[in-house]
Amino acid sequence: MPTLLHIDSSADLAHSRSRALTAAFADAWHARGPEYTVVRRDLHTSPLPHLETSALHWAATDRTAEESVDPSAEALRQQVIDELLAADAVVIGAPLYNYTVPSTLKAWIDRVHVPGVLAGDVQPLAGRPVVTVVSRGGTYDAGTPTEHWDHGSPVLELILASALGMRQYPVTVSATLADRLPDLAPLADHAAAEFHDAKTTLERLATTVV
Repeated sequence: MPTLLHIDSSADLAHSRSRALTAAFADAWHARGPEYTVVRRDLHTSPLPHLETSALHWAATDRTAEESVDPSAEALRQQVIDELLAADAVVIGAPLYNYTVPSTLKAWIDRVHVPGVLAGDVQPLAGRPVVTVVSRGGTYDAGTPTEHWDHGSPVLELILASALGMRQYPVTVSATLADRLPDLAPLADHAAAEFHDAKTTLERLATTVV
């Protein structure tokens, strides 16, 4: 029974582009057949706490004698890790907030990026497909002053693809605030076309990743 882990982190529950796109992927996944199940984790409506202690950065066997972890915090981290390990594919919505990933998504990353458990010399998720949907309010085109201001996409690539060894499929849409900010208004049609293309790409991808 192929399982998709569907993760959202946008604080906008009504008009979020990233939510709309991850939903399109999840719908296309489920449409493949009743055996294609979806597990939902909404990091905004049900946020994970920030790490209770820095000891959670490490596997239990790698902690020092002075480091201790509350059993409930250990259990929560294990729950999040087990949920990820049980997924055959993952789709993550990651809007760009102040040039990086939302803090809610960072809290999830902090619980799964554990050397010796999912990262480092041990990579049980190696080759597992993960689709990352990054929505950006502005534009970050090559050659512009803001070209290197997207600090969210590199985080996702570094953690998911490099550290965890997953097979990443990045999908990005920009100028999502063109309908709200006058300076971006001339890009409204381009943003709409980009969103449409991204949705088509994700719907096609959902039928092939596993």
